[in-house]
Order: sequence, then C-alpha cells, then structure tokens
Amino acid sequence: MAEQTRRLVLGGATTGVVTRCRDFTRQALTDWQWRRDPEAMEDVLLLVSEVVTNACLHAGGPRELVLRHGPGGLRVEVSDDSPDPPRRRPAGDRSRPGGHGLIVLARLARSWGAEPSGGAFPGKTVWLEVPPPAVPAQPSPPAPDGTRGPQPSQDRPAGPQRP
Repeated sequence: MAEQTRRLVLGGATTGVVTRCRDFTRQALTDWQWRRDPEAMEDVLLLVSEVVTNACLHAGGPRELVLRHGPGGLRVEVSDDSPDPPRRRPAGDRSRPGGHGLIVLARLARSWGAEPSGGAFPGKTVWLEVPPPAVPAQPSPPAPDGTRGPQPSQDRPAGPQRP
C-alpha cells in the first residue's frame, strides 16, 4: 500500500477546531479501514485532540493538520506558529486542571516529537506516530451444525451437570 496523505488547512483558528480536526481524522481513519479496531481509532482521536488543544492553548491555534497513512501505521502532524517546543508542566503545579497531554502522547503514541516547520511560516510541527490497527482474528469456521464460534470439547460436557 502506498502512503496516503490528508491535509486540513486551519489557518490558526481556535474556535471549534478540535471538533473539526477529530471529525476530519475520524473520516480519514474510516476510509483507511481503522473501524475494525475501534480502540486504536479512539486512541488516535484522543491524540489528535491533545495535540490540537495544545496548539490552541500555547501557540495561537494550529495552522494545519496532516495525516499520513502507510503500511507502517499513521503519522499525525500539527503545525502552528510558535517556535517553542512542547514542555511538560512542572510536577508541583497541581492547582490548575489539565497538563496531561504530553503524558497521554508518551503512553499512546509509538513515538512523537517536534521540529521547526521550515515552511512558509515560522513555527513548529508536532508529530506523532501510531502503529496500524490490529488485524481482527478470522471468524471460526462453521461447525458441523452450521454455527460459528468455539464448540464444546468432546472431553467434557457442554453445560452444567444435573444429578
């Protein structure tokens, strides 16, 4: 499979942008057959929400969301106008809500980082990579009676024993 790319230009918007990015990502993942692994799909949507929210809170809003899908998985890129790399909140600052986005990234993404945009605008691109969705197990072959799924063992009874 060749790499497929989807790009959503946002222009630094902040209002409704997280929902818009999640919807855009959900549609791309659906087109790329990620619905077969709903947990992986939800993880990607959470990661997109976290990175886009960080761009809104700390960089004036994202410029662009890029999704690159290939045999090795998915790469998500969010570009903004701030040259400052993402930083974890100091551990002692528990009085404010939030501040867990980078922890979520570290736990759910295979890898992530930030690099200077190097494009037509100053700033950075925060990227993350996730493996492809798990391939679901093949359905069990039909049993002699036409049903699917595990069949009772010949060694033991299928149900509770009655006296």
